[in-house]
Formats: sequence, structure tokens, C-alpha cells
Amino acid sequence: MKHAKLLMRRQDNLNRIMRFSSVFQALDFVELIEVDRAQAQCHCITTNCYFKRTKDKLPAMIEGFHGPLIRSVTSLDISEELTPTFSTTFEQMSRQKTFKYNKKKYYWYFDGHLYFPNLDWDAVRVEAIFEGDISTYNCTTAEDCDYIQDKNINVPEYLFSEIEQLVLRDLGVMLNIPQDVQHDNKHVAR
Repeated sequence: MKHAKLLMRRQDNLNRIMRFSSVFQALDFVELIEVDRAQAQCHCITTNCYFKRTKDKLPAMIEGFHGPLIRSVTSLDISEELTPTFSTTFEQMSRQKTFKYNKKKYYWYFDGHLYFPNLDWDAVRVEAIFEGDISTYNCTTAEDCDYIQDKNINVPEYLFSEIEQLVLRDLGVMLNIPQDVQHDNKHVAR
């Protein structure tokens, strides 16, 4: 997975990874709780603003050029999509006079949690590229869960040849066996 992460980061830098639905996994129900401004990293906002964040930390995600590779954060029925931003950007937007007409819903990622200003929902759906298996987050009983070896690897197919070359190169370095020195009958000292 080490090489897959590296190559997917490179593809994110080239703005190619978001097109491949097969690499993204969804957390279908991520519970939200209310938090104060300090926890949400919005110290300067003082009026008519409340914040929610994910109750638990999200599973580790692959980091891209602009942060974790999150494709979408939506309502549970996927009817409304939230707009990604940063806490500082949201603070600046909220200070503008025309912000009261802005009806978009926003979120930002900080310290393993997603934060949501002025959101009335109890839960969200998150689609992202997670580093490990997230099936335990989506199943309620042990019978609902699949074994990790039964799951597909979430890597774009066109990267497999590059991953294979990198793995073989790593194995070649580790398994590099020195060659036997051939005897030269002319020189007895060898």
C-alpha cells in the first residue's frame, strides 16, 4: 500500500484521482455533535454561528496536495453536498456584508474531524480515500462485516504496473544476493 499511496498522491497533484470512483469508499453514517468556536478553530466569529463536528475521529485518509482526499461530504440521502473550505477562509467569508445571502453549507477538516458551521443535521455521509479497511465503521454486527482479504484494493488499475515495478525494485534490493566470484586459474592468490 506504501507505493499505492505515493502514486495516488502524485495523481492528486495532477488532478486525476477524483475521476476514479473505484478508489473512494463511503462512510454512510457519521454522527455529529455540537462544539464551541474554539474547538472549531473559529475564534473571530461571534454572532449567529454554531458549529458541529464528527463525534469520532475519521479513519486515516490518504493525504493529497490540499489535505485529505475527500471526494464529497453529503447529507445521508446524498441530496445535498457540502462545500469544502478552511476555518480561516470561512471566518473571512462570514465577515463580508453579502455573506447573509450565502446559502451554501460548508465543512473543513482539522485534527481528524470534520467541522460544520450552521448545520442542523445529525449525521453526514463521507466519501474519501481511506488508508485502511473501513468496514467496521459501516457494519453494525459481526455478520455484516467482510474480511479484508475479500475486499477489492482501492487503487486505479492503470497504476498497478507502476506499483508492481516499485515493489519488485524494493524486493530486488532486499534480496540482492552477491554473485559468486569465478576462479581464475592463472592467479593463485584469488
